[in-house]
Amino acid sequence: MKIIIRTFNLQLKHPFTISRASRTVQPSLIVELQSEGFSGFGEATSNPYYGITIDLMKHNLEKMIPFIESVTNETPEEFWKKAFQLLKNDRFTLCALDVAYHDLYAQKRGKKLYELWGYSINNNPMTDYTIGIDSIEKMVSKMKEWSWPIYKIKLGTKEDIAIVTELRKHTDAIFRIDANCGWTVSETINNAITLKKLGVEFLEQPLKADNWEGHATVFTHSVLPIIADESCIIEEDVAKCYNHFHGVNVKLVKCGGLTPARRMIAQAKQLGMKIMVGCMTESTVGISAIAHLLPELDYVDMDGGLLLAEDIATGITITDGIIKYSELNGTGVTLI
Repeated sequence: MKIIIRTFNLQLKHPFTISRASRTVQPSLIVELQSEGFSGFGEATSNPYYGITIDLMKHNLEKMIPFIESVTNETPEEFWKKAFQLLKNDRFTLCALDVAYHDLYAQKRGKKLYELWGYSINNNPMTDYTIGIDSIEKMVSKMKEWSWPIYKIKLGTKEDIAIVTELRKHTDAIFRIDANCGWTVSETINNAITLKKLGVEFLEQPLKADNWEGHATVFTHSVLPIIADESCIIEEDVAKCYNHFHGVNVKLVKCGGLTPARRMIAQAKQLGMKIMVGCMTESTVGISAIAHLLPELDYVDMDGGLLLAEDIATGITITDGIIKYSELNGTGVTLI
């Protein structure tokens, strides 16, 4: 097996702002694994919040070339276990490798990835479309640009209720709120009362990730369900989130790929928690991998490719929130 490493600066359609940062470009690393005439693709994006840079991921991958070239016919689970021993401190890079290997493995067996897992794709959840923080006028404009059945609205400002109140005047769509750790306990409990009346479905990560006492209080008193994001990174976090959140948002790049994500999903189901999978502004390479988990999910946020000025790949397509799979096997991805 051989590896090709590519890097891209993904230009965004609009500046993307959350409670703690803003950007116009999303650096991304694409891994291609080649074997027996097949190519599998995986992706991980850089992220300052988690200390992940493109240079770091490239450096870690280059050190792994001897291991990658030694791989033969391991299952994805066996491959992940071996790769994890070399990448324990860099799950973003591990994700790119794991997704690429899943893609390659399924292609070799002549199956789409969801077929390899034995999933039925009936009644898949629709994806939301994210509206980043901006002036109220610009947020309304962004929403009108994409007429969508579900919007994820980034908050964490002094005008949060005013923003949602104004957006509600322009659509009957479902709203989901992501405060990205930007609220206090009292703000969350009080905001939830008003936001529920405004048609909000749930709140995502209102408090700082390590505020477990606050999470427990909000879990008990919020009139809206609370979904963990920054508080749920790796497999061990799912159990910690139980009785602190109503559900978890599993992100492939944070947990280390599809292999641990599927284990996290199974664990959350066992605990009776709602399950969401989110994205980190990946291109269609990473988004297409998420699509194969849809039969296991309650909610999905896989709009990364839609937020880009120009995509770098083809794969799944999304129309009015509905996901259509590629005709190709594996994750269905081809670089443009």
